[in-house]
Amino acid sequence: MERTGPPARFTGLLAVCSAALLAAAGLVASAPDATAADADLARNGGFEAGLDGWTCSGGSGAAVSTPVHSGTKALKATPAGSDNARCSQTVTVRPDSTYTLQAWVRGDYVYLGASGTGTTDVSTWTQSAGAYTQLGTVFKTGSATTSVTVYTHGWYGTSAYYADDLTLVGPGGAPATVPAAPAGLRAGTATSTSVPLSWNASAGATGYQVYRDGTRVQSVTGTSATVTGLTASTAYSFQVSAVNAAGESAKSAAVSATTTSGGGQEGGGGDLPAHALVGYLHSSFANGSGYTRMADVPDSWDVINLAFGEPTSVTSGDIRFSLCPVAECPGVESEAEFKAAIKAKQAAGKKVLISIGGQNGQVQLNSTAARDTFVSSVSKIIDTYGLDGLDIDFEGHSLSLNTGDTDFRSPTTPVIVNLISAVKTLKAKYGDDFVLTMAPETFFVQLGYQYYGSGPWGGQDPRAGAYLPVIHALRDDLTLLHVQDYNSGSIMGLDNQYHSMGGADFHIAMTDMLLTGFPVAGDRTKVFPALRPEQVAIGLPASTQAGNGHTSPAEVTKALNCLTRKTDCGSYQTHGTWSGLRGLMTWSINWDRFNNWEFSKNFDAYFGN
Repeated sequence: MERTGPPARFTGLLAVCSAALLAAAGLVASAPDATAADADLARNGGFEAGLDGWTCSGGSGAAVSTPVHSGTKALKATPAGSDNARCSQTVTVRPDSTYTLQAWVRGDYVYLGASGTGTTDVSTWTQSAGAYTQLGTVFKTGSATTSVTVYTHGWYGTSAYYADDLTLVGPGGAPATVPAAPAGLRAGTATSTSVPLSWNASAGATGYQVYRDGTRVQSVTGTSATVTGLTASTAYSFQVSAVNAAGESAKSAAVSATTTSGGGQEGGGGDLPAHALVGYLHSSFANGSGYTRMADVPDSWDVINLAFGEPTSVTSGDIRFSLCPVAECPGVESEAEFKAAIKAKQAAGKKVLISIGGQNGQVQLNSTAARDTFVSSVSKIIDTYGLDGLDIDFEGHSLSLNTGDTDFRSPTTPVIVNLISAVKTLKAKYGDDFVLTMAPETFFVQLGYQYYGSGPWGGQDPRAGAYLPVIHALRDDLTLLHVQDYNSGSIMGLDNQYHSMGGADFHIAMTDMLLTGFPVAGDRTKVFPALRPEQVAIGLPASTQAGNGHTSPAEVTKALNCLTRKTDCGSYQTHGTWSGLRGLMTWSINWDRFNNWEFSKNFDAYFGN
């Protein structure tokens, strides 16, 4: 917590600049001659019909009458400090075909590109065009590609740009054929109210329909879904079909699953409320938020994470916890008072965990000896204070370079393998009521959608997505995942657009990835499966002082409305609706108190606590 993540919105800049340098050197392939079968496939590329067919991020685009390249209208799009004014449309194309993308642009830093090509996505740009200048690029589609997204955008915080007469010339979309029924449908670990499903991709499919007992209940674009709203102790039958522009396939072979009896929470954690509020309590250190005694934590908080248990050295595995010294924290309670207050919270149904790590607590379990020391020292803290479980808040270099891992399902990096083993040992020791939570940064989770393993981009940190094998290996033991949706750069969502901190769209896009699942590093044979909604909470800073990316209560409410009710969704459209989303996490209880309890009061008002 309280650290600044890498500016992820810049991770694609190297590829863009490389394309520009190649273009300047005359090394970009020239456009092939059009054939009789070729056509302009872009819809409303001259913007004569306004923005019909186009989607512009953050409401950044508008059709204007001047300046234009031809006709009566052109696109004007205005970047903001955290938005690059990306305007895009998806076009139906043929597999294994060559296309020429061109547009006339003017302004500073204007980009033109295509994504989802199935081969190498392309982009070209101009740094400064005082008058309309033509940009162009060529790409070939992959063997199974039936649609691509073409786009223009500017750069963050720069002036408005203009685009006109955009064309995409090539073979018209092939007469689509209905995809085959998905194979390999399987059910994951059911809860009393939900069943996670996954299946193999069908060639040519653009989406999938999920059926429960013959009734369609979800439409998704990925190869996983979680069916929620189920009844405890009930058997269900599930099927999936594949869809594209030609229609819907036959349904897959059915798979059956029976929900559990309820009364407990799978993944550990006993009896958390349906919607829970998680907060970190600064118990071992002081900062500008002031010290808060355990007994003074309001009843709003359902899970209280003690910040922090810290290592005696980076590689020892030895974790220690002690209360903040009175010289640093005037008003700190005694050990006896602290333990008594923990018991009182637990008697009221609250969970109290030890959180390991934080910004300064680097932990690397490089050896089995360090792993075993970690288990014994964490156990001692849990036993000493009578705690309910463990929160893993490893940041920075705690998850060392995972260059040996190319598949999150089979990690080999020692610090990751040993961490997984240590947590499983703790879970086995304390049983089903052991609460396990994790608070990774977006860099270590959602950025795995673009990068994982060896770091294919120059300068790209190969730890991107490094939490994915940990989450996946522990998903059946995991009570809550609350990714830190702050201290982050812009991150690409499943819509292949970048989303920036501080607004509802960022939280919607990041949470949708966890609840939908996503291919890792673009490899659709390695899809990170969706988590159950009751395993997911949204992590936010409690105040502007608590971290970059503070989100106002109004924007938090919009995010919750979109994810749980499919309303107030803004520019990002989710792949499902999850009324069982567990709730919110914040850094921290102390900062919320400093901010007059704004965060927790909004949570209570929303969920009727």
